[in-house]
Amino acid sequence: MQKNGDLILGGLFEVHFLSVFPELSFTSEPEQPYCEQFDMASFQQAQTMVFAVEEINRNPNLLPNITLGYHLYDNCVKLGVAFRAATALVSGTEELISNGHCSGSPPVIGIVGDPGSTHSIAISSVLGLFRVPMVSYFATCSCLSNRHRYPSFFRTIPSDAFQTRAMAKILHRFGWTWVGLIYSNDDYGIHAAHSFHQDVEHFGGCVAYSEVLPRDNNQEDVSRIVGVIGTSTTRVVVVFSTEAYLLPLVDEVVRQNVTGRQWIASEAWATSPVFLTPRLVPYLGGTLGIAIRRGEIARLQEHLLHVLPDDKPENNMLRIFWEEMFGCRFRKQERESEIAKLCTGYENLASTNTAYSDVSELRPSYNVYKAVYALAHALDDLLRCKPGRGPFSGHSCANFHNLQPWHLVYYLQRVNFTTTFGDHVSFDENGDALAIYDVMNWQRQSDGSIKVHTVGIVDEAAPNGKVLTLDEDKIFWNFENNGPLRSVCSDSCPPGTRKATRKGEPICCFDCLPCADGEISNMTDSVECTICPEEFWSSPDKDRCVPKEVEFLSYKEPLGISLTTASLLGACFCAGVLIVFARHRHTPVVRANNSELSFLLLLSLKLCFLCALLFIGRPQLWTCQLRHAAFGISFVLSVSSILVKTMVVIAVFKASRPEGQGTMKWFGASQQRGTVLALTALQVVICVVWLATASPAPHKNMRHFSSKIVYECAVGSVAGFATLLGYIGLLAAICFLLAFFARKLPDTFNETKFITFSMFIFCAVWVAFVPAYVSSPGKYAVAVEIFAILASSFGLLLAIFAPKCYIILLHPEKNTKKAIMGRAPQKK
Repeated sequence: MQKNGDLILGGLFEVHFLSVFPELSFTSEPEQPYCEQFDMASFQQAQTMVFAVEEINRNPNLLPNITLGYHLYDNCVKLGVAFRAATALVSGTEELISNGHCSGSPPVIGIVGDPGSTHSIAISSVLGLFRVPMVSYFATCSCLSNRHRYPSFFRTIPSDAFQTRAMAKILHRFGWTWVGLIYSNDDYGIHAAHSFHQDVEHFGGCVAYSEVLPRDNNQEDVSRIVGVIGTSTTRVVVVFSTEAYLLPLVDEVVRQNVTGRQWIASEAWATSPVFLTPRLVPYLGGTLGIAIRRGEIARLQEHLLHVLPDDKPENNMLRIFWEEMFGCRFRKQERESEIAKLCTGYENLASTNTAYSDVSELRPSYNVYKAVYALAHALDDLLRCKPGRGPFSGHSCANFHNLQPWHLVYYLQRVNFTTTFGDHVSFDENGDALAIYDVMNWQRQSDGSIKVHTVGIVDEAAPNGKVLTLDEDKIFWNFENNGPLRSVCSDSCPPGTRKATRKGEPICCFDCLPCADGEISNMTDSVECTICPEEFWSSPDKDRCVPKEVEFLSYKEPLGISLTTASLLGACFCAGVLIVFARHRHTPVVRANNSELSFLLLLSLKLCFLCALLFIGRPQLWTCQLRHAAFGISFVLSVSSILVKTMVVIAVFKASRPEGQGTMKWFGASQQRGTVLALTALQVVICVVWLATASPAPHKNMRHFSSKIVYECAVGSVAGFATLLGYIGLLAAICFLLAFFARKLPDTFNETKFITFSMFIFCAVWVAFVPAYVSSPGKYAVAVEIFAILASSFGLLLAIFAPKCYIILLHPEKNTKKAIMGRAPQKK
C-alpha cells in the first residue's frame, strides 16, 4: 500500500504467514515470490500506520504545511522478502525517463518495522551504513541495543533484556526456581534464552532443561522436546518463540497429553489468538506471560471499519484483504465507485469480530502508532530548527529540500512526547524504549474458551520494590489446588543451615547442612554460615548469636556449696580445737607440745580453710590478688610452725644427752617465734614482688571451651606462682625429712611421728595436685586447687591435733606428767 506526500515513511509488516518462491530457471525471467495465509492482526498494524499518518496530516500543530506519505510492504515472514522490501523503500523500484528528467518512487526518510528481530538485524546492518532511521515496533532482540553495529535503529518495544528480567521477577515472586526453557532457533529466541539464563541465576534459580525448537518443525525433534517436558521434575515451562515455531509444539503437547504445567509466555505469543481455543484449555489454561503495553487509539476502529477496497495495482495489499475477508474479486476495468458493490459482505465488516476489527487489546498496533508519531515529532523538531542554532556543522539546520536520513536520526534520538493515551515516548542512548509490560493470564471462560486478562504490570521505571505489581486474586490457576504449583529442585534451607550444592547438578539443587557450632545463618537459603563474635555462641537452632555462658565456680552450684561447707567446717574444727587447747592449756599434753606454736598452727590452719572461700565466686581483681597471697602466706605460716615444732623436739632430745646440753639455748621461745616470722616474711616478700610485677587479674579464658567463657584468675606471672608453691614445697620437704628421721626418738610422747604422717599427707596432696590442676578444665581447675587446700589442711589438723584431743577429751587420766613421761603404773 502506498500514498504519496512531501515526505515518505516506509513500513514493513507481516501481512502473510508464508512466502512461496517459484522454481529457479535460467531460461526465462525469474518469477516473483508470492505470499499465502493472510494475517488479519498484522494487517490491522499496517492500517494503524495509515491511520497515524492521516491523523498527523490533519493535525495543524504537527508538521504544518507538510504532507506525509507512506509506502508499506509485506515481508511474508521471510528474510529475503523483507530485505528486498527494505532496499525498495530506500532506493525505489522504477524509473521513468521523460524529457531528460528521472522520476520514480522517492526514497523514504524513515522506516517503521521490521517486526522480526532477525529481519531487523539484517536490514539495520545495511541501513545503518547510510544512517537511515528504522523504528521497529516488535523486534526485541537485546543484540539490537548495540549502538556501534546498529547506529540508526530504534524501537518502541522494550528489549529482550528487559523482557527476560520481567519474566524472572514473576518466577521469583512465586518462588519458582526450577524451570524449563523452550526457545525458537532464531535471533529472537537465542538471545532471549541467553539473557534469561543470566536473569534466572541472578535470583538463585536455574534452568532444568533448555531445548531449541527446530526451524523445520521436525516432528521427531518436537516429539522429543515434549517428552522432556513431560518427564522433567520442573513444573514451570518458559517459552520464547513466535507462533510459527510454537504451533507444532502445542499440537504435540496435546497428543502426548502433557498437563499440570505452568506455562510462561514471552511477549511474542502471550496474547496470540491462535492458541485461545477450548481444545487447549487443559494444557495452556492459566498461562502467565508478559505482553506489550496495551494502549488505546481514539477513532482507530472507525478508520478500520471504513477502509474501502480499490483496484489500484500499488495497493494490492488492500485488494488481498478484501478477497480474504469477503471473497471479493476485482476486475481492473471496474471503476472505484463500483468496487464496493462487488463485495457482497462489505456491509457486514462492522459486525464481524476479527483480529482486524478488534481494538480492545491494542499492543503491537499501539507500538506502530507510537513509532509513526516518534518519526513525525522528530521531523517536526527538525523543521522548527532556527538557522544559527542548529545541531549540525556551523550550527546549521537541515534543509527541507535536501533532507538526509541521518539528519532525522539526530532528532529521533532526542524525541520526547506523550501519547493521547498518556504514555511517555522517548529513547535511551541505545535507541530502546522505556521498559513497561502488562502481565497477562489465560483464563477459562464459561463457554470453555480462553480469554487473556491483564493481572499486573512490570515497570522498570518504578521505584525499587514496585517494579512488579500483581493482583494475585485475579489470576486463574489451572490446577486442582486453585493456586500456584511448587517448582523447586530443593526446598529452601531454613535459618540455621546453609546451602551445599550437589556435585554435578545445577546451583538450585542442593542439600541443607546445619551450621557448625559457633556459626549461624539468620536468613533463608544462606550460602554460608557466619562466625559469631568472640564472646558469642550460636543458639541451639543456629539462627542467632547469643552471649556465651560465663563459667566460674559459684556459691550457688552444688560443687561450690560442698566446698564452701567443707571450708567452713574445717574452720569450725580449728576453732573447736583452739577452744579445747585454750581450756586445757595448763595440762601436760598441751604444755608438752609447745602450746604457743600449737595455737599459732591452729590459727594458720583456720586461715588456710578460710582462704579457700576466696577461690569461690565470680573473680574480681581484689579476690584474684588476695586468694593466692592469702593461700601462700597461710600455708607457709602453718608449715613453718610445724617445722619449728619438729626442730624443738629434736633439740630437746639432743639436750637430754651430755654432749648436747647447750642446744636448747638456740631454741627458746623468742627464737621459735623469730624463726616462724622470718620464714613467713620471706613468703610475704615473694607475694609482694609477684603482685607488684605481674599481678593476677580476672581473665576470660576461651581456649578450653568454644561454647562458653571460663572466667578465671590469670596468675599473671607463672614464675611468681611457681616460686610461691615451690617455697611451700621446700619447707614441707625439709619438715618431712626432719620429722621422718626423728620419728624413733625414745620420748614416750614423740610428736614427730604425727608430724611425719601429717607432712606425708600434705606432700602427697600437693604432688597429686599439679597434674590434676593442669588437666582439669575451667572451673574444675579451681575446684582441684580448693580441694588440695582443704585436704592438706584437714590432713595437718587431724594428724597433729586429733591424738591430743583424744587424750584431752576422752582419756583425761593420760593427761598427766607421769603418763607423758612413761612413769604411770600399767593396768593389768
